[in-house]
Amino acid sequence: MEKLIRRHLLRIQPYKPIVPLEVLAEQVGVPVEKLIKLDGNENPYGCPPQVKQALAEYNFYHIYPDPFHQELRRKLSEYTGIPAEHIALGNGSDELIMFLLFLFLNPGDAVVNCPPSFIVYDTFTRICGGRVIEVPRNSNYEVDVEAVKSAIDERTKIIFLAWPNNPTGNASPSVEDILELTECGPLVVVDEAYYEFSGLTVAPHVLQRPNLCVLRTFSKWAGLAGLRVGYGIFHERLAQIIYQTKVPYNVNVAAQVAAKAVLENLPPVQERVKLILQERDRLEQALKQQGILDPFPSQANFLFCRVLKGEAVRIRDALAKTGISIRHFDAPGLQDKLRVTVGRPEHTEALLQALDEVT
Repeated sequence: MEKLIRRHLLRIQPYKPIVPLEVLAEQVGVPVEKLIKLDGNENPYGCPPQVKQALAEYNFYHIYPDPFHQELRRKLSEYTGIPAEHIALGNGSDELIMFLLFLFLNPGDAVVNCPPSFIVYDTFTRICGGRVIEVPRNSNYEVDVEAVKSAIDERTKIIFLAWPNNPTGNASPSVEDILELTECGPLVVVDEAYYEFSGLTVAPHVLQRPNLCVLRTFSKWAGLAGLRVGYGIFHERLAQIIYQTKVPYNVNVAAQVAAKAVLENLPPVQERVKLILQERDRLEQALKQQGILDPFPSQANFLFCRVLKGEAVRIRDALAKTGISIRHFDAPGLQDKLRVTVGRPEHTEALLQALDEVT
């Protein structure tokens, strides 16, 4: 069978996802409802009751969803201030990343990535037969814009920028530098998965710059990570091509209903974002005072931390045994770092206590 599969796919290193709740509960012997999940950058408050009510009251789950997501695109247009013709939906923003790579890459074409960053850019590029040109961030995890420009070759099609960056939480480069990169030729994809926490966006500039794209998601701020719904803001022609070539019913009915309910009930969702931002600041100060993890400044809903006391992997594993999950990345330059999602106040207290006990 393997002889029939494209050879380069057999060499792909798979994405390493976080451990599902049910699996972790079984591994550590802690009931699911008592686990404290701080490893996936999800919203600890979940979605508001209005969303659950909309899902419960919807009566047409037996009917295929709108393949063009027309009503949801109109609501996203109101939310973003961008015409609906520039918006395309995906089964999570991950799917939109894959769409772009399928559309733009021929075998051997290149993508510029600035690690450490979202590993999916690298993995999906290789799946599509592309080359990854790595331009590492500096010691402060800032993008070296001049190095990015120098790395572009005649077969470079896309530059990926997570903004704010995952896993580091900082927003680099500046808006001015991003716009400057659009003048270099390749598609510049700005992943604004944490926009609602940072307040930073280049979305309005898409209307004047055809090779600028913005990706966003409902997973982080809106509490819909399990339903998989993301969207992109593109040049109108690119959005049209995405709808011409995508899987027909890629965003399921439940995801569309939930996302529309979020946009129709913004105040309670935004209030939860505000609570997360307040708790992020409190957690940052508490960790600094404790002296075990040293957090970097963050513009997202998580803290990227240098381990000051103990070993990162051992701390992660020891916390998991207590029912608290945080993220470690086995990648160059990250072995002594941990990423902690901002939870509820009681999650912060439990984490601080557990850190004292395991180090």
